[in-house]
Amino acid sequence: MSSGAQCWSSGDVDGERRYHVPIPVRWRDLDGYGHVNNATMFTLLEEARVQAFWVVPPESGEPPRPLGVVNAGADADTNTLIAAQSIEYRAPIPQLHRPLDIALWISEIGAASAEVSYEVWSPVGDAERTLYTVARSTIVFIDAASGRPRRLTEAERAAWRPYVGPRVELRADKKLRV
Repeated sequence: MSSGAQCWSSGDVDGERRYHVPIPVRWRDLDGYGHVNNATMFTLLEEARVQAFWVVPPESGEPPRPLGVVNAGADADTNTLIAAQSIEYRAPIPQLHRPLDIALWISEIGAASAEVSYEVWSPVGDAERTLYTVARSTIVFIDAASGRPRRLTEAERAAWRPYVGPRVELRADKKLRV
């Protein structure tokens, strides 16, 4: 799903570079309290991942995405599956009239998987920015024909290297370090 706003990159050096995906909050995303429903947040993160990582077909007219090297559409040779997700809500997300700013980066690259870290911010241009949510997802790359994990290609690794940085820290991480 596209919000109509352009994705963009921030950070001038590897390890600090982030890819920003504007994702709108829709009326259906809200719960009875007028905030984005906790389960819906996973869908918003999924929409940001698709915008960031999937290949843009040349006929779409969209500019290529720096992270968009995975051909994972319905007819592609790769399926992407979520192996794990962790999420932490820092502040309720109200109905907004401008898209959320979902910043994402790669926090770990494995043989057949990648961990994506996220920060979900209030819209770009707000006088005071609010960090609403932090999260991580582990994505496993599956060969569509065999149904088995497939190794990441060198092209995927090369595209993602500039966006590899430290994993977003969750409160649970601090408890594990006792």
